[in-house]
Amino acid sequence: MNIHESAEDYLEAILRLRETKGFVRSVDIAQLLGVTKPSVSFAMKKLRENDYIRMGEDSLITLTEKGEEIALRVYDRHKTIMSFLISIGVDEDTAREDACKIEHDISQESFEALRRQLFRS
Repeated sequence: MNIHESAEDYLEAILRLRETKGFVRSVDIAQLLGVTKPSVSFAMKKLRENDYIRMGEDSLITLTEKGEEIALRVYDRHKTIMSFLISIGVDEDTAREDACKIEHDISQESFEALRRQLFRS
């Protein structure tokens, strides 16, 4: 599954917003990610074209099965890496920022080793 980092960020944001608000609008994504509404519109168009999301007539955004799978994987990586960093003494804000960077590039092997280490503690 080859998807760009920015697309992963958008899919993860959609998942997080759905969990916290129960619905997802473009304006909420823009606010969460700190990007402009036109940037979100462009990204949503690409995600829709690649069958990662659906946009309802009410302009609410939902993940497709394919988009949900990616969002869950990225969000799991984010939460696990963030927890690991906090467990070794990194402050929460720094851990959150660093997890966002690491979650896209870490190999599956390294991620699984990190997960084993975190849950062994």
